[in-house]
Amino acid sequence: MFRQIAVRSAQLSGRRLQSTVAVPAATQVEQSFIALPKEEQKKVLTDLSEIMKQDWTKISMEDKRALYFVTYGPHNSRRPHVKPGDNMKVFLGVVATIGVAWVLSSLARSAAPKSRTLTKEWQEDSNRIAREKNINPIHGISSEGYKGKGFVQNN
Repeated sequence: MFRQIAVRSAQLSGRRLQSTVAVPAATQVEQSFIALPKEEQKKVLTDLSEIMKQDWTKISMEDKRALYFVTYGPHNSRRPHVKPGDNMKVFLGVVATIGVAWVLSSLARSAAPKSRTLTKEWQEDSNRIAREKNINPIHGISSEGYKGKGFVQNN
């Protein structure tokens, strides 16, 4: 009802309700702009640039949507770089890299000879030297009545 009144009043006043340049509606532009050849894309861009020069209050909503899509839409250089499924590939790649690093670290640690300073005899000799040199005489290994293990960490 309101549309009919608006159309009728526009016909009586001689004013058009839509822009004068024939550009596909926004839904058509969004679906077909990416598939168009470069020449036709340039033609659509020039048509839309002519529309942009007009009074924005007289431009239809479809043309405004088409302008927005062509300006900011996901095409050409604005196309997303990440495709569906890429996030899972990145996640699995990171997990695999961490796993390989852990395996290599474990192999390197197990293949290396055990340090001679970690043997129990070395640590007991360290305790003996500490008592001889009177290291930490107040609370440490050289104090009277000391009952700790000292430098011995292995059983």
